Amino acid sequence: MFKTRRGRIAIVAGAGVLVLGVGIGVVAVHAHQAEVQREALEQKYGGEEGDRDSQAVAHEGSGGESNEFLTLQQQYAEARTSPGGIVNPGAYSNAYAQLTGLAVTGGAWQEVTRAPYDADDPDYRDYYSNSSGGSGLVTGRITGIAADNSGDVYAAGANGGVWRSTTGGGNWTPITDRLPTESTGTLALATDGSLWYATGEANTGGTSYVGSGVYRLANPKTGTFVPTDRVGGTELESTTIGALRFGGGRVWAATLRGVWWHSLADTTSHWMLSLPPNPGYEPAALAPYAQNPADAALFGTISTAGDSNAAYKNIANDITIDPNDATHVIAAAGWRSGDTYNGFYETHNSGGAWTKINPSGSLPAADIGYVSFAYAHDGSKLYAINESPTLLNKPSGDVNSYLDGIYVSNNGSITGPWSKIADSQKLANSGSALKQAIGGKGYGPGIQAWYNQFIAVDPNNANHVYAGLEEIYETTNGGSGWSTVGPYWNFVFPCWRLDSLYPPDGHVGCPQTTHTDQHSVAMGTVGGVPTVFVGNDGGIYRRPINGQVNASGHATDWTSLNDGTIDALQYYSVGVGLIAGNGGRPDLGTGDGVLVSGGLQDNGGSLYRPGAPKMVSNFGGDGGDVLVDPNNGCNIVQEYVDLTMEVTQTCANPGPGHPNAFLDKADATTFDISPPDVNARFIAPFASNATDVNQWVAGGNSLWYQDKGFAIRSPGQWRKIYTFATPDKVATAVAFSGNHVIAAFCGPCNNAGFTRGVVVGTHQADGSWTWSTVPDSALPNRYVGGLTVDPANANHMIVVMNGFSRRFTEGPGAGVGHVFETTDGGTTWNLIDGTTFPDIPANSVRITPGGGIVVATDLGVVYRAPGGAWRRLGSNFPTTVAMYVTLGPDGNVYAATHGRGIWRIRTP
Repeated sequence: MFKTRRGRIAIVAGAGVLVLGVGIGVVAVHAHQAEVQREALEQKYGGEEGDRDSQAVAHEGSGGESNEFLTLQQQYAEARTSPGGIVNPGAYSNAYAQLTGLAVTGGAWQEVTRAPYDADDPDYRDYYSNSSGGSGLVTGRITGIAADNSGDVYAAGANGGVWRSTTGGGNWTPITDRLPTESTGTLALATDGSLWYATGEANTGGTSYVGSGVYRLANPKTGTFVPTDRVGGTELESTTIGALRFGGGRVWAATLRGVWWHSLADTTSHWMLSLPPNPGYEPAALAPYAQNPADAALFGTISTAGDSNAAYKNIANDITIDPNDATHVIAAAGWRSGDTYNGFYETHNSGGAWTKINPSGSLPAADIGYVSFAYAHDGSKLYAINESPTLLNKPSGDVNSYLDGIYVSNNGSITGPWSKIADSQKLANSGSALKQAIGGKGYGPGIQAWYNQFIAVDPNNANHVYAGLEEIYETTNGGSGWSTVGPYWNFVFPCWRLDSLYPPDGHVGCPQTTHTDQHSVAMGTVGGVPTVFVGNDGGIYRRPINGQVNASGHATDWTSLNDGTIDALQYYSVGVGLIAGNGGRPDLGTGDGVLVSGGLQDNGGSLYRPGAPKMVSNFGGDGGDVLVDPNNGCNIVQEYVDLTMEVTQTCANPGPGHPNAFLDKADATTFDISPPDVNARFIAPFASNATDVNQWVAGGNSLWYQDKGFAIRSPGQWRKIYTFATPDKVATAVAFSGNHVIAAFCGPCNNAGFTRGVVVGTHQADGSWTWSTVPDSALPNRYVGGLTVDPANANHMIVVMNGFSRRFTEGPGAGVGHVFETTDGGTTWNLIDGTTFPDIPANSVRITPGGGIVVATDLGVVYRAPGGAWRRLGSNFPTTVAMYVTLGPDGNVYAATHGRGIWRIRTP
């Protein structure tokens, strides 16, 4: 049984509902159980009586990251752009050339996570899990989709490249692994059947990466992309691209550096920059590509050194072409937080001259932020979603949405008049799970309108529109009424059952929904049925365009296309442990003897079990850093965000002895152990002692220590051992071996006034700690990405730096180099890049038992044998961001990538 705080009691059996008393019929029992379950879920997922842990899960959930993700975006970008705020064009392509020029050592990498990942597995329902939310099989964020009318579908991961399916979704094949980037802005099919891949995810910072331009694949049904498929030259390197549109013999691109176009007659000529909203902020090197000579004369005239907003002065969010006049192009430009250039622009002569529009009607011209457009197929209507900078700039506790509204121009004109057809409240009343779950307090529809948007019109019905925010909404009458066809999750609805998608209930409860946080949409045909495909933070899903809904307006016909052959999972970290002492756990599977855990952007914690048919999600929300006992892989610590930590010693499988662990913390086998820190990074660091797995250090504004190991059960068992000088200084990385701890921090961490530092602690025999500070002059003034202490010699430490060297990074003290070493406990440091380490952000480092050094970078993994030169580690590793490396107890190096899952290779 479980008991809520209100004292209600319900009895839940694995096979369904038990009769609670004489005279209560089955229908009444279902109603009573649903009421009690909703009260318990309200407590767990952030109702008025929810505690800190409940609130944390609620605001992340099976999907959305809440406005906390805004913090992550800022912190992630800062790591790569500090101290000056600007990375010059060419940085990534230079690093790619250096990396691919290295010799290769070791064998081939093996992809560990190319398996179905089940967010709803019924065996992993502990208190901090979101299982039974209803999103089913998931993968990572999908930011581009294209589909034709013969069942061919192309899906692109945020940093996972393009995948092809010839069966309407499923049985995916990667087709961009030979390109220098896997970061996706968008995908588009041209009328000649070619597939266009725009690189550089256009989510304005955060875990979004710039790209290397646009590529065209002439025969996407059977071909694969190669570097020579690039359209144009280097003009669109080191930027992001949010939209591609075709018309009038041109392809148009909306980018971080304005609106560009390229002729469709060839692929070799250069791109033309048609609309730079703030030309003075454009790099001078781009002046030869400006369509307007008056713009070119201004390029590079405004100094961007030290200007943390310089990169946000020319953002084109979307662009579209009038279906009835290819010379008439419209664009939405602007920074999500507001700027004087924010607004609508149009040209009637193919970009020869642009005019900023003052839209009429109900759309506020002075409050235009991040915007998405969609024309009706015949041009009769123009739809738009608008995020409000005014709302975004208010304190987060004062608003429950950053959505200004969804609008229609019923004459198809960008000038309007515009009519508002939806706002947050109207969408909340359309069957939204957000209204039901949070009561409209702090998390209404559109709270992430600055991050996730799409809008699309049925090509056969100008009044039939799909809109994506956190959820998916549909109108069939031009916006008079809406239905939430893809709700946030199912927990809060009366139809919810623990096993709605699985036996014993098996589809008798709520229908499957999609994962949350929508980013991309496409319409095509599968088996003769017009079909809509949506991409979100959990992958790709489809349903008939004219699909079925239930009485609540929720779609009953979503299908997850994330069958495990598409691995776009975005990991922050990985931990590996042996199967030990768990012989009675048949769910752990058999095989190579290790369990692999990882922390994922918006997809919780994953668990790979050898020999099992799928991976499972044993922690909900965002997954950050992770710590696993190498001797027992079921001992796991998973971070949510901001150093919110939970520990389990059962792999978070509560087992038959804890039937109510999902709703009742008193019956759970997962425990909150968050250090009571006043401040911490969104993804905050913690580590165990390499020589004693029961000793841990965690870092926020203070460093915390505990020696209970995985038996720790409460936040009060941590002990504060060091506090940084001011509250704005927070740990970015920690490492622990023997009696030495090394910790890096930044503060301020933003580009304005950026500082960083490193401290070394020694654990004395009497239990006290002594600390020394590494001189600032020993390291560049850039973000410290990772560090390690040699298990064989605690005085031997290595620090790796994020960002680029001063050639590409502006700002004081950017310096040179990425890998620094000390052999005297931190007193003196030496740069060990040599002549071969690529100039690329470095994220994590490990020392192998043989004394080699393994470094994870933004473009892969490199290795240096003792006394040798830097080499690429292994063959066939995808060109994606390696966020974290660790050494497994099975003799393998494991790499967690932020877009292509987890990989492993034998330790050199």
